[in-house]
Amino acid sequence: MTLDPLQRYNTELTTPDLVVLEMEAASKEDASAQLAKRLFDAGRVTDLEGFLRHVNAREHQLATGLPGGIGLPHARSDYVRETSIAVGITKFGHSLDFGAVDGPATVVLLIATPASSFSEHLEVLATLARSLSKENFRESLRRAHDAEVIAELINSTLVFFDH
Repeated sequence: MTLDPLQRYNTELTTPDLVVLEMEAASKEDASAQLAKRLFDAGRVTDLEGFLRHVNAREHQLATGLPGGIGLPHARSDYVRETSIAVGITKFGHSLDFGAVDGPATVVLLIATPASSFSEHLEVLATLARSLSKENFRESLRRAHDAEVIAELINSTLVFFDH
């Protein structure tokens, strides 16, 4: 049985329309805002400003930069309908400071989970962090240049994750 695209996307953590290629952002807050707008436009976030307040509050608690050029802003929020990931790949020569020890980020993954989903939030973060610790996975994301491929890479790394 095959699902139509809308039904299929509702079961995936990310979709091609949640991927921003050649992202140019003035700051990590701007990057989070661009990615959150994608989540809002897709109906996965109900209040853009409210969700961004939660993301930025979380970012102020502790930097979300990971080694290898990754920004991982995230928040649990009452404004999130379903656990989702929006992805930004920066334009060549652009990067954003998410506070990682080894330098700025060129791949940004905004994780949005419903406020009630504490264990789900931690599981998604841990699973993604494990994948992102592998250089070949990070490079695959950077070199894909195709939103469909990037979405598939993210979804496949979380394939066992039951959401």
